[in-house]
Amino acid sequence: MSRLKRTDRPYDLVLFGATGFVGTLTAEYLAAHAPEGLRWAVAGRDARKLERLRERLPGGADIGVLRADVTEPAGVRSLAEHARVVASAVGPYVLYGEELVAACADTGADYLDLTGEPEFVDLMYVRHDARARETGARLVHACGFDSVPHDLGVYFTVRHLPQGVPLTVDGYVTADAAFSGGTLASALNQVARGRRMLAAARERGRHEPRLMGRRVTAPTGAPRFASEVGAWALPLPTLDPQTVRRSARALERYGPDFRYRHYAAVRHLPVALGGLAAVGAALTAAQLPPARRWLSDRLEPGGGPSAEKRSRSWFSVRFVGEGGGRRVYTEVAGGDPGYDETAKMFAEAALCLAFDDLPPTAGQVTTAQAMGDALTGRLSAAGITFRVAAGG
Repeated sequence: MSRLKRTDRPYDLVLFGATGFVGTLTAEYLAAHAPEGLRWAVAGRDARKLERLRERLPGGADIGVLRADVTEPAGVRSLAEHARVVASAVGPYVLYGEELVAACADTGADYLDLTGEPEFVDLMYVRHDARARETGARLVHACGFDSVPHDLGVYFTVRHLPQGVPLTVDGYVTADAAFSGGTLASALNQVARGRRMLAAARERGRHEPRLMGRRVTAPTGAPRFASEVGAWALPLPTLDPQTVRRSARALERYGPDFRYRHYAAVRHLPVALGGLAAVGAALTAAQLPPARRWLSDRLEPGGGPSAEKRSRSWFSVRFVGEGGGRRVYTEVAGGDPGYDETAKMFAEAALCLAFDDLPPTAGQVTTAQAMGDALTGRLSAAGITFRVAAGG
């Protein structure tokens, strides 16, 4: 059990933003897989939508409904006071997320979200990590495809390498999936805030304690052909390597000198070159408000790919780890990464925080740091593969 007893608060778990696309998938997963006796509630700003959602869910009569709006601090604080764990699916987080993080940090409720926004994660560390450490709250960001498979995948890989020696791990991501309007809105907003993102990173650097006696790096690699996985490797400028780096800083099992690099793996050179060109064009367009609005209008927030499309989607993250004269190949793989599997990861992480016997942590922590073995076990049991693979 977590350090809050079951009787301390009315709900073990509150899902905030439950009527959004991923929020609804998460609610459906929780309703289908809730452990016996789970006290949980759906929350958001529209009580009627929440009631309709509850009516559709198995066991809906036992699910609570809480109204809370990010523009109303008193309601957000009340939500945090009612829950042992709060899972937030309301983004873009840099615009709508801080009030709930602050409330959880102040009231001692555990918090997790689905953000892939580095600026938000850095700002929340600077503003709320210290208070969360005082109250015992665990603030766990990026509990979906950003960044669970990568963070836990590296954790899994490191545990198959020798201890006490320098280690390197490279991650290679491949996927076939679509994305929702909410995901597009978050990505465009993040790109448009490049200067603020860098400023937040610098501010975090001034607050973060120096790592003594060990070294941890996550450099941006150069595009290259990676013979170890038989594909072109393109650096991925996502939150994932930062998350891995923070796990490595926190956990001595990653060794005295650890390095991680993060790539997209593309089999064919023309596709790789086309991908680089497309990303460059999107980055440029996102800096211009009219172009950004046009891109955002291509998908309406709240919608996403159909169940049929998601059923055909998949992801694989292959890792190559080296150290102490040994090389190991591992893989984390599953179905639709952005939605079905993200909802599974999010829900299982929330249940993990609520019920599992976990290391004593507080403040802003990563999934590997807070839940490594327990969450890996939960996800494996839920159908996400963690395996040692054949090399080359």
